[in-house]
Amino acid sequence: MADSPEVVSAKATLRATLLAGRADRSPAARAAAAEALATALADRLAGTSVTAAYVPAAEEPGAGRLPDALPGRLLLPVVPARGRELSWAEHDGRLAPGRFGLQEPTGPRLPPGALAEADVVVVPALAVAADGTRLGRGGGYYDRALAHARPGATLVAVLFDEEFVDQLPAGPHDRRVTAVVTPSAGWWQLD
Repeated sequence: MADSPEVVSAKATLRATLLAGRADRSPAARAAAAEALATALADRLAGTSVTAAYVPAAEEPGAGRLPDALPGRLLLPVVPARGRELSWAEHDGRLAPGRFGLQEPTGPRLPPGALAEADVVVVPALAVAADGTRLGRGGGYYDRALAHARPGATLVAVLFDEEFVDQLPAGPHDRRVTAVVTPSAGWWQLD
């Protein structure tokens, strides 16, 4: 089911504002945030067997520190050449440019359902509301991917402090997260 025109418009406006805020952040502020986020995630996820995460782009929270700071077996997404269903690959330390210029693992591809192996799924977000509503970039890749997460898996979004908000517009297909990590507050459990 598609979002209503009002929700589409509200999300587009928020995305533009949030992306502009990220672009204005200094490299030093990004680096300090990345260090705090990496430390919070590594501490909280110590002992986790399988984590799925992503490689943040330069302007995203955690850039330069994730995914290498995460413990255990790590699955990273691979954006398909066509379509919007992520596949996965185990992170062995090697990355290469993929679709949209995103860094992705070079190893053998795993099917979308491989996400069910993860105890924790670290997801990108532009913002998250207190009820777990997540605002992504609008392609729907992670909403589709999270349908493969196993029941009970922790779904955690990585954000800059001001991106954890009271409320966000949501559509019927939007998947909620169960936790948020911010540089100043660390881990917030939402469920």
